[in-house]
Amino acid sequence: MAWILIVFLIFLGGLIAPFGDILGTKIGKARFSILKLRPKKTATIITIITGGFISSISIGLLILVSEEFRQRLFVDIPLLQKTLDKSKKALIPLQEERKELESKIIQKEKELNQLKSNIKEFRRGNVVIKRGQTLFIAEIKANSNIKLDLTKIYNEADKFVRRIVIPINKDAKNILLWRPSDIAKIETIASRGGDWVLLIKSATNVLKGDNYVFVSPDLLENKFIVKKGDVITSAILGESDLNFKAINLKIKSLLRETRNEIKSKGSQVGEINTNGNFVKKIRDFVQENQNINFMLEVVSLRDSKTVEPIVVEINIVKVAS
Repeated sequence: MAWILIVFLIFLGGLIAPFGDILGTKIGKARFSILKLRPKKTATIITIITGGFISSISIGLLILVSEEFRQRLFVDIPLLQKTLDKSKKALIPLQEERKELESKIIQKEKELNQLKSNIKEFRRGNVVIKRGQTLFIAEIKANSNIKLDLTKIYNEADKFVRRIVIPINKDAKNILLWRPSDIAKIETIASRGGDWVLLIKSATNVLKGDNYVFVSPDLLENKFIVKKGDVITSAILGESDLNFKAINLKIKSLLRETRNEIKSKGSQVGEINTNGNFVKKIRDFVQENQNINFMLEVVSLRDSKTVEPIVVEINIVKVAS
């Protein structure tokens, strides 16, 4: 359809163009005048009008024959604006996602550079303190002289770290460097009362002989994590689990879950201490009690606060069918 229309328009233009030219020539010879213009200018105007007539006919035919042309010519401008606004809104989440990805990339690059720096230092073999390592732990009791207690803690921590690092400058008064805002924050929180635990951590890797150690303190509430007799985690074993391999796997899984549980409660202890030969006790129990379900329980053997050791034993009990 489009090709037919194009051929027709070309043919129509070819017919009308000579007609306009002939018409202009005759008007010029006839010395015809419009609005008192010279005949030559009148002929020029007639030729221009004829060309406009050709264009009008062409557009009219396109409007009449082509629906697509009508839609494009008379499209609703507000509709276009609305579509444009929707497109802009759809781009906003993508732009935010791009910024977030760029931020993550920058962060990962920083971590990678830090890792490369750490590897170089470790290869040198002179790193005595790792970044994030806990250097000193101290308790702050309620109703105590906070500033005096903190001063003692800072001095004891400085002496302890000095023995590890052995700074080149022996005359350095203090090798631990604190941010004043950290000290002010600790004093403000501790002065509210209650029992607290102060963890002093290294903010950077420290080489043997360094004269200064940048530290980052962390003040935690000294609360009970578990009490004696508390069942921290448990698991039921069925008849299909009554073999030593399955039991050993279940014990390892329980201890791992116990570590996760006490950490979620705020414990700063890295490992769990077990008491007694519970593996033998469980094996003997299984041999004496076949074809029943039983439960393994991880039980605390002492009251333990935030930084105190977690000591447990694993008990085995029958489960009613």
